[in-house]
Amino acid sequence: MVKIICDSTGDLTKELQERFDITVLPLYIILNEKEYRDGIDITDREIFEWSDKNKTTPKTSAVSMEDTLNLLRPIVEAGDEAVVFTISASMSTTNNVIKMAAAELDAEDKVFAIDSANLSTGVGILAIEGAKMAKAGATGAEIAARMEELKPLVRASFVVDTLTYLHRGGRCSSVAALAGSALKLHPRIVVKDGAMSADKKYRGKMDSVIKNYVHDLEPLYLKAKPDFALVTHSPCDQSIVDTVIDYLKSLNKFTEIIDAHAGGVICSHCGPGTLGVIFMMEE
Repeated sequence: MVKIICDSTGDLTKELQERFDITVLPLYIILNEKEYRDGIDITDREIFEWSDKNKTTPKTSAVSMEDTLNLLRPIVEAGDEAVVFTISASMSTTNNVIKMAAAELDAEDKVFAIDSANLSTGVGILAIEGAKMAKAGATGAEIAARMEELKPLVRASFVVDTLTYLHRGGRCSSVAALAGSALKLHPRIVVKDGAMSADKKYRGKMDSVIKNYVHDLEPLYLKAKPDFALVTHSPCDQSIVDTVIDYLKSLNKFTEIIDAHAGGVICSHCGPGTLGVIFMMEE
């Protein structure tokens, strides 16, 4: 038996976790030296309130060794395998923690740590593919090998409503943040090869920005794998989210379009009003 695990940055909905039998391993959010498990002990609104009050971005940390060992030990002792999907190794040490836990359990041949080279539902969509393979009877090694082929096909991007949180977290200079605020600029952030970069800037109110962002991706949608598109967002106007979902439905391309909420770690760094469309290209 192969157990599929995804760290909490995968932002999988409870329904998707249950449907595909995926276990979530939480990262941590640190406020005033107190640790909170992502998606369990703290809400995104509590994070934003703390961040705005303290004018800083919360610290986040990788999954803990204790949590990881507690999750993996019974799987290994039962003679089963685990495939663990993590946020990009260039953004977190989570992937390394999984590998160290596997070594401590003397189970490197049973625990497979998948560096997604992505974040948010860019991680989650790979975990779903892994879960499908596990259900079909694939081994951990087969799933791990297949993920190396699928990782370059993931398309993850998003636009942010405010540059404040990226600036607080050191991902945007103060000059760029001030200029962006004054000019009402909203960058499109693209994840590629495990790193984030801004490849386009939109100007104006967020509803029109998101409309333009979503329409700009249409040529890619039409070449996408039809199974899933995930509309992943931090807290924002639900009418904007619904508009994006309705537009994607109108393309008659995707079998399923998921309304997914970004978890605490992602929200900590991107802030409210962030929205992205995540999908996978056809091979």
